[in-house]
Amino acid sequence: MHYSTDQSNGGQPREVPRNTPLDRAVRELERHVARGGWDGPVRVFALVRTARAIQRDPSLRDELPLDLLASADADTDHITSVEQEDLPDAGSVEELLAQLGWGPAVDGAAIVCERIVVPPEVEVGMPQDPVEAVQYLMDHPQREDVRLAVGVLRDGSTSCAIRTRSQDDDFAVGTGPDLAPGLAAALRATLED
Repeated sequence: MHYSTDQSNGGQPREVPRNTPLDRAVRELERHVARGGWDGPVRVFALVRTARAIQRDPSLRDELPLDLLASADADTDHITSVEQEDLPDAGSVEELLAQLGWGPAVDGAAIVCERIVVPPEVEVGMPQDPVEAVQYLMDHPQREDVRLAVGVLRDGSTSCAIRTRSQDDDFAVGTGPDLAPGLAAALRATLED
């Protein structure tokens, strides 16, 4: 979480949400995927700065929704997400990301996926066999299903949003730059030349 101090709060730290273009794009991606419910597939998105994309291809002005154009006109760093279809087959999210790479026209990348998390002490007893480990996690009473949305930009910026199935509400989504460092690093690698 991010904290700031201000005089209206007696100089005490207070939580303030980040509101960068990347943060807004990642929160919107998470909400977009959440509308489809749980148990969905992994989804991958190219992130492009809208104004720059329009500058490269002015015909986009005729194709994009008016609210998106207004956002891009108001904020030259506004980010548009472009979902990628026909992703390569992979046994894991990490294997999938290892197969992806983006050209210079893409400013960043994002992924939305679901995971099972358990407290660290539960992981100690997890079987080494991958199939048994999945079953162990699925059956554990302390498991929590989460949806992660992670976005990274070429400049190193990272944003994450996390929603739990047990508190499935837009107002209960946690955000921060480092909630999923492994996924962020794997995404960042897709942007390397």
